[in-house]
Amino acid sequence: MRSLLPHRLSGLSLAALFAAASLAHAAPLDLTSATVAEINAAFKAGTLTSETLTQAYLARVAAYDKQGPTINAVITLNPKAVEQARALDAERKSGKIRGPLHGVPVVLKDNIDTVDLPTTGGSQLLEGSLPPDDAFITTKLRNAGAVILAKVNLSEWAGSGGSVSGAKDPEVLKKGAVPNGFSSAGGQTRNPHDLTRGPAGSSGGTGAAIAAGFAQLGVGTDTGGSVRGPSAANGIVGLKPTCGLLSRDGIIPLGLSFDTAGPMGRSVYDIAVMLGAMTGVDTADEATRASGAHLKSDYTVFLKTGSLKGARIGIARDFLGRDAGTDAVIEKAIATLKSLGAVIVDPIKYPEHLLASRQPIYNQLVSSEFKAQLTQYLKTTRPGYPKSFDEVVARSNDPKTGYRSPQKAFALTYTASIALDLTDPVYLAVKNQALASTKAGIDALFAKHRLDAIVYPTSPRPAQLITPSTPPAGGGDSPTNFANQTGYPDLIVPAGFTPEGLPVTLSFFGPAWSEPKLLGYGYDFEQATRARALPKHTPALVTDRIGN
Repeated sequence: MRSLLPHRLSGLSLAALFAAASLAHAAPLDLTSATVAEINAAFKAGTLTSETLTQAYLARVAAYDKQGPTINAVITLNPKAVEQARALDAERKSGKIRGPLHGVPVVLKDNIDTVDLPTTGGSQLLEGSLPPDDAFITTKLRNAGAVILAKVNLSEWAGSGGSVSGAKDPEVLKKGAVPNGFSSAGGQTRNPHDLTRGPAGSSGGTGAAIAAGFAQLGVGTDTGGSVRGPSAANGIVGLKPTCGLLSRDGIIPLGLSFDTAGPMGRSVYDIAVMLGAMTGVDTADEATRASGAHLKSDYTVFLKTGSLKGARIGIARDFLGRDAGTDAVIEKAIATLKSLGAVIVDPIKYPEHLLASRQPIYNQLVSSEFKAQLTQYLKTTRPGYPKSFDEVVARSNDPKTGYRSPQKAFALTYTASIALDLTDPVYLAVKNQALASTKAGIDALFAKHRLDAIVYPTSPRPAQLITPSTPPAGGGDSPTNFANQTGYPDLIVPAGFTPEGLPVTLSFFGPAWSEPKLLGYGYDFEQATRARALPKHTPALVTDRIGN
């Protein structure tokens, strides 16, 4: 992180050109379902330009984000997006093609630094804040030729940055219950499948934007499930990669013990392309050093039908039984895995001590690390912005500020009351001993059953109401934070819909650096099921069909 070590811009690192670019383009291109491979085929055939593609995505944003269903995923549109797309078209015409993302529009969660667009973390306290430089992954995407179309909404301070999760007092839970998908900077984002429901957190703006077809790809961040929850709620593909595969430099921290960025898209292919474009060892993030022996610049080579044949897949039934509609989809998905040749180990059981400790471990580490690490990040902001966590708490609760999220202001105060110094023996015991125990327990599960991956419903329940009648106690029923506490990868793939029309997704959880295998499994499952659908509140536009 910039907060820990001096920032270093990456050198040019181009994603490998994919083999499908030479395939004939079947016109017209359908913007809402086309993969990056199909877009590049259209570029190659001369039936599509980046400028046209960018304008078509902007047309969907104009139709659905601030009017119509008012999805409200976008915080800041890039006013130079079309100009940048036009420049990339000129490069292509001159014979320079940077890779498969050349000229492809993407959106970034608004806690990822962009030197030319404000980075707010979802907080009105950082509105207009221009970082001193790009995040490492932003630079990688720009170098790969991606068009940064917009910065999108998130649960403020990535959700858990100021949270009452773990509190026992019902009054505290009520006062600190932030609406699903709300931030003081971005307002309320809605789920495009059901406008009464939220997009989940914290990368809800990215999830809603990709599902609604506002861009081809997006980037979220994940500390306890913040890429995966929104991928599930919005019915898209998402990946929480192995810790260290992607740099966290230039991303507003939540808890560096767990933080990672992750790609989000409408197909496994697109996720594989984006992942390869963002990998790289970064001297400003020590965690990336370990990735040098494992990272790939092209993950699409692992996407093959038949990948599941012979794979040992464990079924984590601890996380079923909460919603009948979700369970029905997952049971069908398990049958599909078996029909594709996977060796199904059913069930596998998580040890009770792991289930009981995962949320307390998360709450303690994140509250303590957020207080210290946010302070380090804020020191890089320009004059006039808060320079410490304590100042954020004070300004949020000052009536003169006119803070637009009283629940968040309360939750920040609660976090201040439980956060420990990073030298505190209790914090150190949790970080050094409790996490090691969790990792050992998960490793034992994989070893005992000789598993290649564990599958489970990403969310045991479908997308939740924006304001539920009963405030959640925090933590939920999903085991997503096991992937953060071990540092292991977790791939999310659409599996179907509940009777109410809400998306259900399947998680493929694997050991460290198993992204190639997981992407292969997810691709095989995706090709057999084709379970994603365009949300009913953001239907196709005439401008979605491009070419002749």
